[in-house]
Amino acid sequence: MITRLALWLATALGVGYIPFAPGTFGSIVGLVLWAILPHSTSVQAVSIAIVFVVGCWSGSVAERHFGRTDPGQVVIDEVVGILITLFLNPVGWRGALAGFLLFRASDIVKPFPANRLERLPGGVGVMADDAMAAIYANLALRLCLGVFA
Repeated sequence: MITRLALWLATALGVGYIPFAPGTFGSIVGLVLWAILPHSTSVQAVSIAIVFVVGCWSGSVAERHFGRTDPGQVVIDEVVGILITLFLNPVGWRGALAGFLLFRASDIVKPFPANRLERLPGGVGVMADDAMAAIYANLALRLCLGVFA
């Protein structure tokens, strides 16, 4: 029962089982979550913390279940990545789409130290590299908002 709950959470309600581009679909789940959360700094910060902690736990369970490090089905890291990317950025849907694209690019490239953080053990490594990639995407989005606004 606990393993099923952890897998359900780690795969963002099963989205991670989509056979193509599960990370992209996980990021879309993050956009939906961002859209339904109140646009309150404290609510968003607490949500990021909760998703990160739940992702560390469920990611560890998923790694044991799938028998490999950072399995592709685990997309809760993409969910938190979008939340971090959009955190404290005053954007509507166009800005959120830009943040989505910036996060996906940063998550794929994994600039230093994100590429090192994925070596951390268990679910912490699953979550930390995407969180760092999201910080880069957040900063890039801020730059874009400053230049194009």
